[in-house]
Amino acid sequence: MKRSRINEIIGAADEMIRRHGFSLPPFAYWAPDEFETRADAARHIVETRCGWDITDYGLGRFDEVGLFLFTLRNGLLSDLHRGGGMCYAEKLLISKQDQLSPMHTHVLKVEDIINRGGATLVVELYGSDDAGGFAQDQGGTVWCDGIRRAYAAGEKLTLSPGESVTLRPGDWHAFWAEGGDVLIGEVSTVNDDARDNIFRDPVGRFASIQEDIAPLHLLVSDYPDMALSA
Repeated sequence: MKRSRINEIIGAADEMIRRHGFSLPPFAYWAPDEFETRADAARHIVETRCGWDITDYGLGRFDEVGLFLFTLRNGLLSDLHRGGGMCYAEKLLISKQDQLSPMHTHVLKVEDIINRGGATLVVELYGSDDAGGFAQDQGGTVWCDGIRRAYAAGEKLTLSPGESVTLRPGDWHAFWAEGGDVLIGEVSTVNDDARDNIFRDPVGRFASIQEDIAPLHLLVSDYPDMALSA
C-alpha cells in the first residue's frame, strides 16, 4: 500500500470514529518524531503495539480485502501466561461495505466483536478439527450478548449496532460490513497480532508499504524499525 493511501485512510477513519462519539487517546495524534523524543513515555505503547493499524493482508486490494484497526490498550503476554496483571486488550476497527477480513482463528485470544455503530456486521463461522485446523463441515458454539448459540458450518451471523459475539480459539471467522460501513469494537485477552492470527488461506497480517510521502502517523508495523523498540 502507498503511504499516501494509508494517510487518507487514517483521516477518514478518525472522522468516522468521532462521528460515532468516540475519542482516541492523545498518542494517536503524535507525529512520527514524537515517538523518538518521548521514548520513555512511549515504551509501553510500542512494546504492546498500540496505535494505528491498516492492512490489505498483503494482497494489494484494500477496498476488497482489508481492515482498519486502532489498538487502544493492550497488556503483556507474560501477564496473561501467569494469570495476573493487564491481561486484556481493546481495539476499534472499521470494516468498509463488502470489505472482507479473511477467514482466520486465534490460538490464545478470546475476543468480543461488537457492532459499535453503522450498518450490519456479518460474521461467517466455522469450527475446528481435532488438531485445531479449519473444518469445512464443522460447526460450534458462540455467545451472542450473553446468550449461548450453536452455529452450523458456514453460518453467517448478522450483528446490528449494539450486538456482539464472543469468539474463542478454534472459532474460525471472517467478517464484512453489509449495507454500509461499520465501526467495530473488539475487547479481548492480550492481543498478539504478530503471532496469533492463523489464516485459512496464505495471506499476510500486515501491509507492505511504499513510502511515496511521509507518514501522517506511525503504524504499529512501523514500530520494529524504531530504536526504542529494541
